[in-house]
Amino acid sequence: MGEENQNSITLKADGPMVCRGEITVVDAEGAVLLKDNEAWLCRCGQSKKMPFCDGSHRQADFHDSGEFEDERAEELGETHGPLQISVKPNAMLILKGPVTIQSADGRFRSQRSRGALCRCGHSNKKPFCDAGHKRCGFNVDD
Repeated sequence: MGEENQNSITLKADGPMVCRGEITVVDAEGAVLLKDNEAWLCRCGQSKKMPFCDGSHRQADFHDSGEFEDERAEELGETHGPLQISVKPNAMLILKGPVTIQSADGRFRSQRSRGALCRCGHSNKKPFCDAGHKRCGFNVDD
């Protein structure tokens, strides 16, 4: 399989997560919000179109370089096939399926088959969730 068929999530510095591949985004009840080969997902917690990015990170003064450590990284090799991203109400995004997560500059990179990603902007382990949504009172899905 070529690189273009692989699932990836690229962390834009001070901006969204750009998901590419065989992407399905679903809500808490399993209803499909988007099924496409690309999705731009909010990382700052301020989008009015959650879970999707609407550019609010610029006005929110969101800062995150996209650098990360991943203690739960897996060696998957290929990362093609379905990737489902589930939106948990007022909480994280849950990944199910093979994916490479990387910084925009490519210096930071890991592979996963499951995980929880921050969408509130307050995790100390970005891009991964550390329950920062509870500490900051993240409430966008009501």
